[in-house]
Amino acid sequence: MNAKRGRPRNVETQKSILSASYDLLLENGFGSVTVEKIAERAGVSKATIYKWWPNKAAVVMDGFLSAAAARLPVPDTGSVFNDILIHAANLARFLTSREGKIIKELIGEGQFDSGLAEAYRTRYFHPRRLEAGQLIERGIQRGELKANLDIELSIDLIYGPIFYRLLVLDDNLDDAYVENLVKYSFAGLNFD
Repeated sequence: MNAKRGRPRNVETQKSILSASYDLLLENGFGSVTVEKIAERAGVSKATIYKWWPNKAAVVMDGFLSAAAARLPVPDTGSVFNDILIHAANLARFLTSREGKIIKELIGEGQFDSGLAEAYRTRYFHPRRLEAGQLIERGIQRGELKANLDIELSIDLIYGPIFYRLLVLDDNLDDAYVENLVKYSFAGLNFD
């Protein structure tokens, strides 16, 4: 009989670690967060954290994502335009919130930390792209969008300007901007 090695992940301990990493991220920024500080705040050993996460970037991203997940629901109104508008507006509101501003910091830090860059790409940005792609695919299936539409390029056309304004221009991302962006994008997406 083979006994399982190690103890199973304790859900409460995991929640405590994620909460500690998120709180430290909000309080001090990514650069100041360490596994030692997370362990101290959560009341666990560093070994416990490393047993479940490969590095600081992974635990910080998981903490951030567990706190942020409820803020970005995927709409299904029956209209691809409305779904994309809601999805893009929710994203813009989140990115300009206190918590969302962490994304700017994480992207900046990711320029020097490839582990962090990989973590935010795989854990945050790729899932958002998948959601947007599913919304567009539903619009194609319902006949609201052209059947031969390039979904990846469409995502870039709609969501790219949001990140450009956020990261390059540090400009306003209000609901009116997002609505105009989606209207202009859809005018191009439906043009034959």
